Amino acid sequence: MVPFQTSKLLMNSLTTQLSSALIAEANDLSLVIDGKGIIRDVALGNPDPELELALGWIGRPWIDTVTTESRQKIKDLLGTPTGGTPSRWRQVNHPLDNEDLDLPVMYKAIRGSDDDTLIVVGRDLRPVSKLQQRLLDVQHSLETDYARLHQAETRYRMLFSMTSEAILFVDADSRKIVEANPAAGRLLDRPPNKLVGRTFPRGFSDNSNDAIEELLLRVRAAGRAEAIIVRSAGDNRSFRLNASLVRRESGPFFLVRLHAPDDTGKDGLSQKVLDIVDRSPDGIVVTDPEGRITAANKAFLDLCSIATELQIVNQPIDRWLGRPGVDANLLMRNLRNRPEVRHFATTLTPEYGDPVDVDLSAVSALDSDDPCFGFVIRRQISTARNHQGGGNRELPRSLEEMTELVGRVPLKDLVRETTDIIERMCIEAALKITGDSRASAAEMLGLSRQSLYVKLRRYGIGDLEDEPGS
Repeated sequence: MVPFQTSKLLMNSLTTQLSSALIAEANDLSLVIDGKGIIRDVALGNPDPELELALGWIGRPWIDTVTTESRQKIKDLLGTPTGGTPSRWRQVNHPLDNEDLDLPVMYKAIRGSDDDTLIVVGRDLRPVSKLQQRLLDVQHSLETDYARLHQAETRYRMLFSMTSEAILFVDADSRKIVEANPAAGRLLDRPPNKLVGRTFPRGFSDNSNDAIEELLLRVRAAGRAEAIIVRSAGDNRSFRLNASLVRRESGPFFLVRLHAPDDTGKDGLSQKVLDIVDRSPDGIVVTDPEGRITAANKAFLDLCSIATELQIVNQPIDRWLGRPGVDANLLMRNLRNRPEVRHFATTLTPEYGDPVDVDLSAVSALDSDDPCFGFVIRRQISTARNHQGGGNRELPRSLEEMTELVGRVPLKDLVRETTDIIERMCIEAALKITGDSRASAAEMLGLSRQSLYVKLRRYGIGDLEDEPGS
């Protein structure tokens, strides 16, 4: 503290009332203590419900208004010597009605030279306490997030080390191997720590190296590419190699997977089946029993307007299939009770574009080692063509055909479809009776000519080029 250099001149110009007002205004809480430590007066700088409890301290010993651990600090403040030298700041706590909270105040005391009166000024530390509490909460949150991240990384490391599939992480820019699991070391006859830092591809035949380079370029551009067969340079062993693009904070990486078919040929046959599934023109998707996607072929990704399989893995299938929470749940309820579902009519909503009508078949594999559901999704091309061509649309004409759609088509859609069928048949019959006279057909049906033209356009009936306003 640096005091005024002309304090006597300043104090002579201040009245007692003005001095008291300055002390009260400059501090949150001000006390006047007599020589026996009794509070004789209290001034508040800010109106505050919790600070106003200090008004009830008048006439009480100051030491009785604080918590037990603060009593020694009050004794030190009461021992402030005379001569106008202020004490140092002391933080004390006053108990509140809420037993879990205290009122923290930072006090400084100064004693006059003429009598034993002690002037005590205080600053409310609750804003500081709140900031400290927020800091502690943020620190606790960071520690919790760090612990979760550490646990996730530990699980990833365990899975990465225990999996039987050979996996390499390759820097997409430098083409250096940054991580390799033990399975990759066994497959490539080199310890994993010896693989890290090596340039990839390396150790394969010249033709295989060129094929791998082309594969990585396609993956870098499109996010995925079909797997290829490569051979080692020395013993001419064959490997199946595929790659995908993974993005990390430090940049893009290639996730390279290597697989060596066994001598029985069983894995080779399974891989051929997987190749056919992946190249199928129909969308094929596999989900877990809860409906979350675990694998999908390229046709399904194209239907959904999605670039890579990584974007849909672990996502619920009803995000794209049918009405959310309705069609997919109905399918899975049926699959839990029966082995398969055939010709389920629904819609598929891509990420970009309008919903498309699809025909879906599904199979249940809940009794396998890895329970799952499989779905085959086919776009309803014939329906789209009939809409565009008009007039030759295949419609159910018997009660049996209509009832077969129950459970596969929502009731409101079934009712609307039936209504449309009847309405169209009536219009076609009226046109046939009247010799294709639209004015007479409209009169026969009790419609205005404009209403009839709207329905003709809707059902694609007749030649609309001569329609008024067309």
